[in-house]
Amino acid sequence: MNKFFSFLALALLLCTASVAQQAVVSFKAMGHDDDPIYGMSGSTSYFLKLDPQYELDGSKLVLFFEPSQALLKDKSFINIIINDRPAYSNKLSADSIQKITLNLSRDDISSGQFLKIQIKTLATITDDKCKDLDNPAMWIKVKDYSYIMLTKSDKNFFANVNISNCFDSKRAIVYPANPTLKDLKAVAWAYARLKKTGINNIMVYEDGQKPDSIKNYIVVGTMDQLSANERSQVKVTPQAGEGLFYLHKEIRVETDTVTHLTAVKNVIMPVKTTITAKVPIEVLYVTGGDDAGFEKSITALGNLNILNSSFGDYLLINAAENTFFKTIDENRSKLSLKQIGGATNFMSGIGSLKSSFNFKNSDFSFTPKEIEIHFQGTYSAIIPGDRGFFNIYLNGSLISSQKLDVSGKLSTSVTINRYQHHKYNTLEAEFRFYPNNGNCHDAFTNFFSEIDVDQSYLESKNPFISNDLSFYQYPEAFNAGSTRIVVSQDIAKYAGAAMGEVIYELNNNINANNFPEFVYSKDFTDNDLKKYNIVAFLSRDDKLLTTNEFPDAPIKFNKKFRLYNSDNNKIVYALNDSVSNGLAQIFYGRSNNATLVLTATGSQLADAFLAASRSITEQLSTLSSNVCISDVNQNKYLFNINKSSENLDYIDTKSSLTRFWESYNLYILLGILVLILLSFLYVRSRIQRSQEIFND
Repeated sequence: MNKFFSFLALALLLCTASVAQQAVVSFKAMGHDDDPIYGMSGSTSYFLKLDPQYELDGSKLVLFFEPSQALLKDKSFINIIINDRPAYSNKLSADSIQKITLNLSRDDISSGQFLKIQIKTLATITDDKCKDLDNPAMWIKVKDYSYIMLTKSDKNFFANVNISNCFDSKRAIVYPANPTLKDLKAVAWAYARLKKTGINNIMVYEDGQKPDSIKNYIVVGTMDQLSANERSQVKVTPQAGEGLFYLHKEIRVETDTVTHLTAVKNVIMPVKTTITAKVPIEVLYVTGGDDAGFEKSITALGNLNILNSSFGDYLLINAAENTFFKTIDENRSKLSLKQIGGATNFMSGIGSLKSSFNFKNSDFSFTPKEIEIHFQGTYSAIIPGDRGFFNIYLNGSLISSQKLDVSGKLSTSVTINRYQHHKYNTLEAEFRFYPNNGNCHDAFTNFFSEIDVDQSYLESKNPFISNDLSFYQYPEAFNAGSTRIVVSQDIAKYAGAAMGEVIYELNNNINANNFPEFVYSKDFTDNDLKKYNIVAFLSRDDKLLTTNEFPDAPIKFNKKFRLYNSDNNKIVYALNDSVSNGLAQIFYGRSNNATLVLTATGSQLADAFLAASRSITEQLSTLSSNVCISDVNQNKYLFNINKSSENLDYIDTKSSLTRFWESYNLYILLGILVLILLSFLYVRSRIQRSQEIFND
């Protein structure tokens, strides 16, 4: 019942937020699911990025949490710390779903516009702490419908919003109606920059197609490509050879219709009302005085140092280069835990004390075959009678365990093979300490430990080398050498968002260093096919596909094909133009260069390209998939196809007679058998009749 009223309250708030110029943002919307806190003494932290248009004065934090039914509520506590300062402490109440409401102020936000929230718990099931130590019923769950009610304010809108922080609020990119290759390059880098801020659902629109409901967006194109209305919003004019970032800001009064949920005779009824509200508008123009200036703006999009230090409303760019980009072939075989985002964490207590770290294969220069995991740290010495262990978990599986001793020094390593690590990995280090039974009540704060994230490291021993490339090796297969993004001119405008996904993945590592050039397929030479790594977005009738420029491609995408199950010879996939499909395959090119080819079918080409580019970056369950087919309905198929595969069949290379025979051969054979049987019966009956005549 409490849970129902909590949802109802949240729904009412969502419907009325716009009237009060407030926004309600749930933890779920910010990427946080239900978050359980385990153990006697547990904690969890949230770092919530807030748009600068919101004012924390007058805002509220509303937390819903669900305690384990086994807890002694009057002896269990919850503590909330905001911006490293205590904000709330109390015992648990008897409710099954509990609610805490806290007022926020501008002092609660950090200088980086993050709201840091820590929730610490102390749980009790019995009066004996030693019995509670490893009881699995000790948990308190923070619900994902917890939310922040933020106050929108135009008071500091013009002062607070600038180029450095405006990307967090953008949700769309607009490009010219007839985009050039530079326009698409700008779209791709703007898309990658937005995705780096944590925005996932990024929309890309042709000029004139953007819905009026989108108020915060990016416009790309040279000054002469902008409409008259857009040019009037850009108050700074770049000269020839100059690039320009210009942030247009205004507050517009708009009238809208909102729906309230109102109780009428104990029945919740929707009631529509008209309101007038002030709406902040932000448009970031990425432009230039000419093509040369526009190219400088695009280059600046890839340089976070430039973007993060631009605190004004405009930035004129006379010269731009990605000096922070290191050489493509830089060796990244050994990474400290600090480099992959690990932080020093001093822990104390008994039971399980864990630290967690995340890393990707693409953080290394190449796909690792084996990884040495080395931990170094300190801990309080183990005295006789106490039991202490150090455990290492990779993706939830225990891979190493050792006893702690009186030295208080930790230095241990374990090597994992390619079957144990995935594209994306979670590494956990656990100190587990149990004091002697007689000292349990006096030893709860005696044990402490800390991982040295500077001296602990991951080291790739040697690269994973295979005869055929697979998506398991994407994107790190493109780290060595230079990359070219190739696109068919006739479908180029549909590939902008997919290009952005690829650009993001090529630079989604601890050292972004891949700045590929863009080229039309018609201008891509035979020598280029051998010289560069290639990411190609091609139409099915592009010359690169029809003239067999990729002889080692697993599938000829320019032909209609069917894929069979090799076990039972049943068709598992047949290309169908009635459904828009994105097709992707990865393989070695003519000079052993990494090659990724994507194409699309059907009427929804943009969505199909995007579906394929996203599917190949997911955590794949196989090491050998080299062909991916995904449709706009989020269905995905993975295959391992090679030249000797017998489960691939091209339909349009066969004659009409062959296709007729393959479609109806069973019926034809059955008809022949029936004719043979009828002929046999006819002949037999004639023989019997002849014998009867002869006997007579």
